[in-house]
Amino acid sequence: MKGNIRVRFAPSPTGFLHIGGLRTALYNYLFAKHHNGKFILRIEDTDQNRYVEEAEQDILDSLEWAGIEIDEGPHKKGDYGPYRQSERKEIYHMYADELIKSGAAYYAFDTTEELDQMRERLVKSGNPSPKYDSITRQSMINSLTLPSEEVERRLEAGDEYVVRLKVPRRETIRFDDIIRGHVSFESKGLDDQVLLKSDGMPTYHLANVVDDHSMEISHVIRGEEWLSSTPKHVLLYEAFGWEMPQMAHLPLIMSPSGGKLSKRKAESDGISINTKDYMKNHYEPEALINFLAYLGWSPGDDSEIHTMESLCNLFTLDRVSKGGAVFNHKKLLWYNENYLREESDQDIAARVKKITDDPSILEADDQFLENAVHLLKDRVSKIDELITMGSFFFHDPKEYDENALKKWKADSSELVSLYRKNIESLSTEVFKADTLKTHLEEVINQQEVGFGKLMMPLRIAVTGLGFGPDLFTSMELLGKETVLRRIDSALKKLD
Repeated sequence: MKGNIRVRFAPSPTGFLHIGGLRTALYNYLFAKHHNGKFILRIEDTDQNRYVEEAEQDILDSLEWAGIEIDEGPHKKGDYGPYRQSERKEIYHMYADELIKSGAAYYAFDTTEELDQMRERLVKSGNPSPKYDSITRQSMINSLTLPSEEVERRLEAGDEYVVRLKVPRRETIRFDDIIRGHVSFESKGLDDQVLLKSDGMPTYHLANVVDDHSMEISHVIRGEEWLSSTPKHVLLYEAFGWEMPQMAHLPLIMSPSGGKLSKRKAESDGISINTKDYMKNHYEPEALINFLAYLGWSPGDDSEIHTMESLCNLFTLDRVSKGGAVFNHKKLLWYNENYLREESDQDIAARVKKITDDPSILEADDQFLENAVHLLKDRVSKIDELITMGSFFFHDPKEYDENALKKWKADSSELVSLYRKNIESLSTEVFKADTLKTHLEEVINQQEVGFGKLMMPLRIAVTGLGFGPDLFTSMELLGKETVLRRIDSALKKLD
């Protein structure tokens, strides 16, 4: 293990933070904290055509919500800034010039039309994947084929150009990956990658290598999709004579229906792919973090529930799997339920008031709301479901669940009426769950019917639903006046 552990999460602000990006950030953070290292946020905003103005703030908000603390970044200055690549252009130009001088890169002046003609010519000659490489560059317009005087003239005249990496024709490029072991690529499969674009901005490849070196990044932990780019990065490190960070390429997150979890796949599977959707839809951040940690990693035992601190203590890259991990939404909800149930009724009640605009809930007595939360929280997966499922605590039913009404039979009104008469004389002091249940048992014994024959119609009358928390405890919380009023209303509407 290298001395000072420094890792980076380097998203592009081209859209909202993908759930896979959040997992990459999490694994970097856990690794850094496990080794008492630093977690750096670097904004890779070199693709100005795809830049989304609010994306950087979304990244910051998402990391903060998830509990991933940044040690250095655009908004938390350190000794290795700037931390936005758009603010580092001069650095990239300096290193691009160094590559050209050493012969590891070259100027290319080809126009878009000339590049298209080259590709078209290669396709017609039977090449299914044409590229600008060690063979085709010999027939293109670049500083390798032009006289040096012509190159200087074009540069002085301000002709548009790009800087390309000079990839060797026949070479095996090797590197070791912490997760995947020994990896090798043949250079003949690589193109002469553009390093500096015609607008003067670097591509990911040059900026990535220069920044990782200058920011003293010890380990590059990133998604599997970047594995095929690593040979180009190896060549760049070799060209500069720099020591390469240790590499670790994370497994893909897979869709339940198969394949990588893309936007299209996620939509068809009913899964959100942006972190902000989990924030907006009131998931517990601890649950999402716990779930994502296990999406490609395990501690090697049967444990499943871990705090961020515990994950930091346990996390090691040697326990990250090579194969893709399937996004199981039911498992995420299971985690969410666990974290929600661990929270106090008082805290949940306070949070409910923050996320609702229902005046009846906002104005509710604190103790009443806490009691309602206590009855409901074991039956929901997310906090916002407390509001929908618990609506009957604050509003008399205006409509009745259609599926539940199938259980309202010809004798239901009579049974509910008998029960109403039994409890009508109860004082407020004895209007308690046990007493209410005892009176129901008396009615069904007298009428010689099953428990459900009265229980379900009574639940429909009081709550409007065919399911929910314990009915008798709910009736106790609602109080005698409300219960009798709702029974009368239901008998009138449903008789």
